[in-house]
Amino acid sequence: MDINFELYKIFYQAATAASFSEAGARLYITQSAVSQAIKNLEIKLGFQLFLRQGRHLRLTREGELLLNHIGQAYQLVKTAETKLLEMQNLESGEIRIGASDTVCKYYLLPYLERFSRSYPKIKIRFLNRTSPQIIDALTRGLIDFGIVTLPVSGPNLTVRETTVVHDVFVASEKFGALKGLTISWGELSRYPILLLEKKSSTRRNLDEFMQRQEMQIVPEIELESVELLVEFAKIGLGIAHVIQDSIIDTVASGKLFIVDTVQPLPPRKLGIISTGQVPLSQASAKFIEQLHPTRVETS
Repeated sequence: MDINFELYKIFYQAATAASFSEAGARLYITQSAVSQAIKNLEIKLGFQLFLRQGRHLRLTREGELLLNHIGQAYQLVKTAETKLLEMQNLESGEIRIGASDTVCKYYLLPYLERFSRSYPKIKIRFLNRTSPQIIDALTRGLIDFGIVTLPVSGPNLTVRETTVVHDVFVASEKFGALKGLTISWGELSRYPILLLEKKSSTRRNLDEFMQRQEMQIVPEIELESVELLVEFAKIGLGIAHVIQDSIIDTVASGKLFIVDTVQPLPPRKLGIISTGQVPLSQASAKFIEQLHPTRVETS
């Protein structure tokens, strides 16, 4: 049986108001339109739903049964509408973000704090992964969007450029002879080098740059986090390749210094990735808006 839900909606209002005219007023339609809708519904169902007693209405037993079920369904629909309105007004909902440790700590944290203060009822779920894993999580529907190092590619990806980060090599006073000098990549490669593991986008970006220079840097130590690279560099275990934002305070305090090279490392672009197959929620769109993305590409 295929019955337009609008007929049930009119029935619900007429039944709860016990008046066709009142139901019409609630729905902003005429009394005759309500009466015709009820007549159509009764024909489709094969039952009389109302007993007319002058201007007043009384439900038949069949009408009472229908109201019992339609009432529950109607309230569920109204609840859903309310929830959707709350989400639209950012009074409920959640955002699921994927990013690496480094991106989160040195880029996202202030935005997360600001968003949480502005929209305290929005839950924030964070998935800590590498860029390839974030792309995989996005395609599997585990996150709403991710922040990754560009370029990236994949089916149905929408990419928004958002910021630029700079990588540098830093060393402790153990390598103080390099302070104030500008050295070649060949000279740098003779020193113990501390790098992130190959699975990271930061490391991949460095390796690709070195290939273009027809150079290779073999690390003395590979680590999983930028924080450990900084700590290892501070105790003189080698010269570390890190994101510049991670060592601003350490360099200012004199515990590390930046090793200048003849050709500086190229900047890296960060981008927001989402899938074109699923529209972003109001909450996700609002969060991305505060990141001030620029150019948008869709693959």
